[in-house]
Amino acid sequence: MLNGSVGYERGLDTLTVAPAAEVDPALFAALQSACRRLFERGWQPGELHRVVGRRGTVPHTVLVTDAVAAHLRGFRPATVDPRWRAQADALGATVWWPADNVYFDRLPARWRVDRIEILDTVLVLLGILRTLPAIEVLIPVPGTAVAAASSKKSGSKRAGAVDVRMLDRVRALLAKAESTTYPAEAETYTAKAQELVARHSIDEALLVARSGADGAPSTVVPFARRIGVDHPYESEKASLLDAVARANRCHAVWSPELGFATVFGFDSDIDAVDLLHTSLLVQANRAMSAAEPLGVQANGKAGRARLKTFRQSFLVGFAVRIGERLTRASEAAVAEAAAGAGPGEGPATAAPQDLLPVLAARDAQVRETMERVFPRTVRGRGTRVDSDEGWDSGRAAADRVALHQEPRQG
Repeated sequence: MLNGSVGYERGLDTLTVAPAAEVDPALFAALQSACRRLFERGWQPGELHRVVGRRGTVPHTVLVTDAVAAHLRGFRPATVDPRWRAQADALGATVWWPADNVYFDRLPARWRVDRIEILDTVLVLLGILRTLPAIEVLIPVPGTAVAAASSKKSGSKRAGAVDVRMLDRVRALLAKAESTTYPAEAETYTAKAQELVARHSIDEALLVARSGADGAPSTVVPFARRIGVDHPYESEKASLLDAVARANRCHAVWSPELGFATVFGFDSDIDAVDLLHTSLLVQANRAMSAAEPLGVQANGKAGRARLKTFRQSFLVGFAVRIGERLTRASEAAVAEAAAGAGPGEGPATAAPQDLLPVLAARDAQVRETMERVFPRTVRGRGTRVDSDEGWDSGRAAADRVALHQEPRQG
């Protein structure tokens, strides 16, 4: 019954009258089995929590969080990838119940609802979980031995390691850009954040090249991360993510049915894409609210339709223009570094003339990884622009975001 072999109404009626001592252990086992199957098929804790939240309600996500905590109990810490555990910790996944056979017996008091509502919530969740497909395994599933990084033992900085201090500085700058009400301040903070990102990316590429030239094998490989894109206007927001990814030497594959994009690149570049995309969305939404036509919502259905097309067109215009500016800024940074005026701080990591072939080789690695994971992709249809006013406003807003100190004219 719990595997979907009978209908929802009949299943709920049967569980309601059956003895709790028989139902609860089977129900808990079914929930654990459904989540374990998805974890083994590529789903990570944060991703499963998010997609269940999109298709269900808050109680469904709470059940997922508890299922994550129960799942982790069966593995030694050394066999759980730190990224997997970090997502579980971010969800607050802890085993609060004394024994699995009383989990559902304790939920009514904890949630302040009756047992029938608990059973209803579990059955709906099991139905959601059954509809989710297998996805690419991007992080080793729990139970896979995780080798300790040599850099942690020696304390040395490994080529390709994410610079946590740099990312913290970028986060702080973008937070200031998002919180200020003064466009000039936001531009300054965002420009500095982009400058730090560009410096680190180029320095890392040259550091890896030098490691290989010295005879030390480079263990830095392209990776992938799924980044959620929330409604409304998912396709337009995904276009912005794609523009940011391309300008930062990454590639994105959009999965609209699941509400996320898989971004391929090197760790530090993906981190930069994630941070910049999140911040640019905040700034785009703020600019869009300020530019919206006044009074359109008061005009009934026609006003709401006009507002929708304005917002869609605004986000498209913003994404296209940001992509143009980011690409130009990235090309300028590479040109400066290749000319010997590299943006990196500290001693040179490799000859400047080595930069272009190094970047080309890294891009080939990223593309190879993407094509291996997604051997068949379909080019998405371009988003329609039905509001010239929205398009122009979006591009103007993108022009006001200072992403890089662009080359002077004349």
